[in-house]
Amino acid sequence: MKLITPNQQYQKSYHGYIRELGDEERYPFPLDFDLRDFPALLEKNNNFAQGKNIPEHMVPSTTLWLVDSNELVGVTNLRHYLNPQIAHCGGHIGLGIRPSYRGKGLGHLLMKLSIEQLFARGVGTIHIHCYKNNSASARTILSNNGILDSEITEGGQIIQRYLVQTI
Repeated sequence: MKLITPNQQYQKSYHGYIRELGDEERYPFPLDFDLRDFPALLEKNNNFAQGKNIPEHMVPSTTLWLVDSNELVGVTNLRHYLNPQIAHCGGHIGLGIRPSYRGKGLGHLLMKLSIEQLFARGVGTIHIHCYKNNSASARTILSNNGILDSEITEGGQIIQRYLVQTI
């Protein structure tokens, strides 16, 4: 298993991942990018990483793929910094595991690798948020040294806001 920059080699696997998700809400948000023009999707991911052509309410973010041989098994999106809106509800990390690979500890691994990437970028305190009713995400955050900082209510749901700090 390794983290890679999105690239053309994984186009078929990416399409399979999206098919597996079906009607499920997609995490992280770059999974919602139009995949019909795959080179354009890759360029859009690259632009976000460079802070180019991103919506005003968003911040630069890097998308990385967790791959096992030739199969895309997970996606993480790392926000380079937080604006007030994302600090309130969103955090530094959005990630997801391909449905057929869930329950195998890959969420823990992808979270660990995501945290390492952010620490390497100089982020000293990482904010990670999840819905309170998503116990799998909460366990993954806690198992990666997350400390529950607060809970807020947004759109009728409770959001748990965790912090992970450099050791």
